[in-house]
Amino acid sequence: MGNIRTSFVKRTAKELIETHRRKFTTDFAENKKLVEQYSTVSTKHLRNKIAGYVTRLIKNNAIYQG
Repeated sequence: MGNIRTSFVKRTAKELIETHRRKFTTDFAENKKLVEQYSTVSTKHLRNKIAGYVTRLIKNNAIYQG
């Protein structure tokens, strides 16, 4: 069983990757700072969820980074 993420987390993460493609890396701590900088997420919990999903997408190369 894996984690279930809301559509808001998935949509926000994909939008951030599309707009700031070259900034995100496979480092979760760095992605946390970038999510805080580039989005208007109000809570730490939500920021961490989005940063974790961004990291997962980058690691699995699910979204083309070119």
